[in-house]
Amino acid sequence: MLWLKAFHIILMVTWFAGLFYLPRLFVYHAMGIDRAGHERFVTMEFKLFVIMTIGGLGTLATGLGLLLSYAWAAFSDTGWLHVKIALVLGLVAFHGYCYTLVLAFRRGSNRHGHRYYRWLNEVPALALLAIVILAVVKPF
Repeated sequence: MLWLKAFHIILMVTWFAGLFYLPRLFVYHAMGIDRAGHERFVTMEFKLFVIMTIGGLGTLATGLGLLLSYAWAAFSDTGWLHVKIALVLGLVAFHGYCYTLVLAFRRGSNRHGHRYYRWLNEVPALALLAIVILAVVKPF
């Protein structure tokens, strides 16, 4: 079980690295004006999205493995775990939204300015803070 937990943490770090950095790339991309910069950002965003998707899928798979192996027995008595799972599902939705933004930038149809992406960049940070506190402290 400890190996599964270790890989869960490693994959989660990989996923969050992408969730932190992709919106930051969007900030810079939204501020860019030249064609060469646009092409460079499109490539970077897509490659990062692929890597963070692998991390996200691995995080979900190992998390499900952990849930099925020992947390499932206590699932009904652990309110913190319900909230953590809800936050993770929210991150999955955020991940999907990032994909729509990657596609919009690729098509040249971005509708948001750099300030929007600066605020968007805070979402995964707040989620990480809450998820780690829930998993470590188990407040309820």
